[in-house]
Amino acid sequence: MKLSNNWEEYKILDMANGEKLEMWGKYKFLRPDPQIIWSNKNNKELWNNVDAHYHRNNKGGGYWEYKKNIPESFIINYKNLRFKIGLMGFKHTGLFPEQAINWDYYIDKIKRASKNRKEKIKVLNLFAYTGGATIACSYAGADVVHVDSSKGMTTWAKENLELSNLSNNYVRFIVDDVVKFVKREIRRGNKYDAIIMDPPSYGRGSNGEVWDIEKNLYPLLELCEQILSDNPLFVQINSYTTGLSMSVLNNVLNLIFKSKYNGQTSYDEVGLPMENSNLILPCGTYARWENNE
Repeated sequence: MKLSNNWEEYKILDMANGEKLEMWGKYKFLRPDPQIIWSNKNNKELWNNVDAHYHRNNKGGGYWEYKKNIPESFIINYKNLRFKIGLMGFKHTGLFPEQAINWDYYIDKIKRASKNRKEKIKVLNLFAYTGGATIACSYAGADVVHVDSSKGMTTWAKENLELSNLSNNYVRFIVDDVVKFVKREIRRGNKYDAIIMDPPSYGRGSNGEVWDIEKNLYPLLELCEQILSDNPLFVQINSYTTGLSMSVLNNVLNLIFKSKYNGQTSYDEVGLPMENSNLILPCGTYARWENNE
């Protein structure tokens, strides 16, 4: 498992009874997580002093209970990157901290490859949400195209770019259905050196297009192969779909990308460590094809 363990302003303080107690900057939030099936609390006193608690109902939704006055949004830092945090529906905060281990990979891979290339590296970020990967790739010096079907999340990503002082970098924000956008890029003849995607299990595009990862992921990756440059860096799939094995994702990358570009594939879980403990919270998986550069 790959651990996002370089955070200074985010921590899991404790986990028990289907909930995680987190520190986001100076605020403490309690959020549900189905992976936490044990009941042992490491520090019971901490649980009595939270700033907000997300309660899930039996219909799949839920609500935030505010224990204290907290701002509508605030900023946290990860190394040289800055992100806006806000309490959203369905327990979200606008950032997935476990993805930091992947941001580190993108930054390192792009910076190393840039030393040997005359042209700037171009990255396509699909299902890009609030732009964690977009910000990381831009910070590394790449030109980035950010695609998400939500106008609100795209606006949030633009704010994160500004917060990280990267507004002068080339980042193109697109509000659109991912599949339709990739098909247009094929017709236009546009090419990318790296592609990142965080596909949901299910979703709807900007015009009501239905996305089902089990039916639509493989055809999308076949389309993506057509917009890769002649010497691509990597293709990465991040997944939170519990029923879809990371070995399956790896198989798909082998079939579509390794068979054409050689290189290598890898896959693993990503997780977050708990403070003062040997417990690790699993937070999804990834599969990656990359060249040998």
